[in-house]
Amino acid sequence: MFDALTEKLTSAIGKFTRRGRLSEADIDQGLREIRVALLEADVNFRVAGDLVNLIRDRAVSSKVVASLAPGEQIATIIYEELVEILTSDSNALLPSPQSPSVAFIVGLQGSGKTTTSGKLAMKLKREGHRVLLVAADLRRPAAIEQLVTLGKSIEVPVHAEATDTRIDDVVKNALEHAKRISANWMIVDTAGRLHLDDELMEELEKLKNIASPTESLLVVDAMTGQDAVGVASEFNERIGLTGLVISKLDGDARGGAALSISRVTGVPVKFVGTGERQEDLETFHPDRLASRILGMGDLATLAEKAKAEITDEKAKQLEKKMRNATFDLYDFLEQLQQLRRMGPISGIMEMIPGFSSISKNISSKSMDDRNLDKVEAIVFSMTPLERRKPEILNGSRKRRIASGSGTKPQDVNQLLNQFNQSKKLMKQISSGKNLRNMRGLLG
Repeated sequence: MFDALTEKLTSAIGKFTRRGRLSEADIDQGLREIRVALLEADVNFRVAGDLVNLIRDRAVSSKVVASLAPGEQIATIIYEELVEILTSDSNALLPSPQSPSVAFIVGLQGSGKTTTSGKLAMKLKREGHRVLLVAADLRRPAAIEQLVTLGKSIEVPVHAEATDTRIDDVVKNALEHAKRISANWMIVDTAGRLHLDDELMEELEKLKNIASPTESLLVVDAMTGQDAVGVASEFNERIGLTGLVISKLDGDARGGAALSISRVTGVPVKFVGTGERQEDLETFHPDRLASRILGMGDLATLAEKAKAEITDEKAKQLEKKMRNATFDLYDFLEQLQQLRRMGPISGIMEMIPGFSSISKNISSKSMDDRNLDKVEAIVFSMTPLERRKPEILNGSRKRRIASGSGTKPQDVNQLLNQFNQSKKLMKQISSGKNLRNMRGLLG
């Protein structure tokens, strides 16, 4: 996410922080680099200009220039102004006084509306809401089938009707369906087009009059660049948006739309799609995104992901095993599986402060989630006794395990080394010692 932009911004900021004193010429040169980095990332040129001007106005003040550490102060100013650019109105979903609250998911065809509808349904379900999904894209039978499949996978009911049904009737019937099952949120996956046209807008306006949604969320593909700003402005003018969802931020997108869209349209970003899994929809926090863009990590989101996967009971059990030195390969495998459920390893690692500065030195192969498949295969090829007591593994046992898992004996040795390093780290944590080296754990 924002890899190229992060690299260039951190490089420019580094030039500020490495100098003991800064002149206005130094500041202007650094800000030129920041402006170019923003424009290359598809940030709207007006937004990029405003951001750089705001940073300069604060940076050239006598207090900053005369400071003993002006570079650090400028880095703080850049972060604060970036947060301000990303901040709009409330990022929370607005429920209706009377159930069901209705959320319209709108956007161009291919932006990820149907997938986002499923992700939002799962997110609301996890928060304790009863949700009904509505297949209102009658022009694409595949969209209806996709939504029904998504609904089954996350155990959320889907209201779907034949494609020759009038769209007005679909929404009216869905409202009755939602009331019958006492759903407090109804998510409507609306039709899209390859481009904006009056027919699409008129249909959406008609459906809004019927369902009175409290939320009209536009899904914008991060890969569309600055065109996303124009699309959002048009949708907002015609149907009135309450929020934006930036999809596919995990791809090769330059990400500038996320930095521009709220400032240009005045519509807040409420969610960002960060992966293909149903869990990969994050609530938008301007400060957290700014922190990630500047390579400062995002420990708050990382903690939330960990909390969702590790219950208090599991944490207490793990703590007991750590104290009693009974942490075995069963526990090691469970920890890796919990890590996998939190999302792609590369996405998790970028939330760790400072990781962006060392990521170039780490091979992409070591960050490949398929390594976890190899670990699982090796552990599953062991006997229960070997998993509980890996110290009994001799050469012949390792060769048998490697043969059974389709790996090599050295792969088994590498796994055992990682396990022993993790076990040592657990022991240090439980004894309260400072950790001086985490390289082995990440290896």
